[in-house]
Amino acid sequence: MSFQAYLDNIEQKTGKTPRELIEIAKSKGYDDPTVKAGTIVAWLKEDFELGRGHAMALVHVIKNGPKINSTHVKTAGSHSDDSDVLHLDGIKNR
Repeated sequence: MSFQAYLDNIEQKTGKTPRELIEIAKSKGYDDPTVKAGTIVAWLKEDFELGRGHAMALVHVIKNGPKINSTHVKTAGSHSDDSDVLHLDGIKNR
């Protein structure tokens, strides 16, 4: 599954765009560099019933923004993304 597909699945499951979830995380202080990934994963599991893989995708964008490593961009594998910049404003807004 591509990184973007993880984010799209999160949106479908929670009804919130990645950007909305990022804003909630920021309001809780989870974008602070000292906050550990496990804290964010636990919050996402408790409040949104997300599993670890999906939660870790959000941890990345909460901590690092929408840019991803280009290793899997436009590759032949199932983890291929179209771009090294993730779409955070929702499936309907692409």
